[in-house]
Amino acid sequence: MSAVSFQQVTKTFSSAGREVRALQGVSFDIHSGEFFGLLGPNGAGKTTLISILAGLSRATSGRVTVQGHDVVSDYAQARRALGVVPQELVFDPFFSVRETLRIQSAYFGLRRNDDWIDELLANLGLTDKADANMRQLSGGMKRRVLVAQALVHRPPVIVLDEPTAGVDVELRQTLWQFIAQLNKAGHTVLLTTHYLEEAEALCHRIGMLKQGQLVALDRTSALLAGTASTMLRFKTDTALPAELAARARVTGRIVQLTAHDAAEVEQSLALLRQSGCAIEDLEIGRADLEDIFLAIMQGRLTPPPPAVAGPTAGGAA
Repeated sequence: MSAVSFQQVTKTFSSAGREVRALQGVSFDIHSGEFFGLLGPNGAGKTTLISILAGLSRATSGRVTVQGHDVVSDYAQARRALGVVPQELVFDPFFSVRETLRIQSAYFGLRRNDDWIDELLANLGLTDKADANMRQLSGGMKRRVLVAQALVHRPPVIVLDEPTAGVDVELRQTLWQFIAQLNKAGHTVLLTTHYLEEAEALCHRIGMLKQGQLVALDRTSALLAGTASTMLRFKTDTALPAELAARARVTGRIVQLTAHDAAEVEQSLALLRQSGCAIEDLEIGRADLEDIFLAIMQGRLTPPPPAVAGPTAGGAA
């Protein structure tokens, strides 16, 4: 049985008198114990899909289940199996951190949960903030409390919607160490993130959404291997030749160019020399998940059609 199953999920909104399809027949399964990454640009439908999964929104058509429980007809059991860390910093300003977690425990009928609460506080670096009022915490500390709230009832399925957006490096490392431990212990994790290096490092499989449609679904290693190419990275203050500029990814002074073989590497370097483009810190490496993601989103790469079924979870990417 899948931990999470999306079956032909469609979501339609009405906006300014016209119909907008946020999701268009999205289907895939997430297996028990899997660390699954859901990627896509802003507006692709990721948060809409998670809102439907969490019962905060209802699909126009299709079906979603959590551990076999339908999120509409068996909402209570489906919600009990989920722990959701939202993007927004939502908190009650009138309670301390410990009180907040005790109240969250009570929502799920849990009494005498302080041992697990203490473990969460320790693993998320919140022990010294246990008695602090929520409104006194920094944004990063509030984000840690949201994670603790999502985990306080020990859900088998953990949903992380942009959990490290705008937080410091220390929290990112602390969070991923703890979540990785929970995943190894058997918890299923669904992650959405714009930090693609996180998804590449953590996720067994990755699904990509574009304009409400699932356009890629495969093991992380297969996505990288199936579209492997050489990547030239260098710095320059000079304008690139038009032929190279059309396929370059430029971030400030850093330029990244893909090349399919040694001949194309030589051709690119020759064009740079001929144009008088001065380059620094030249590196030749392999394409990473960000390169693959951009190529798929920009239509430069068409991966194999997504398959609804996937391998059993637990293996490394």
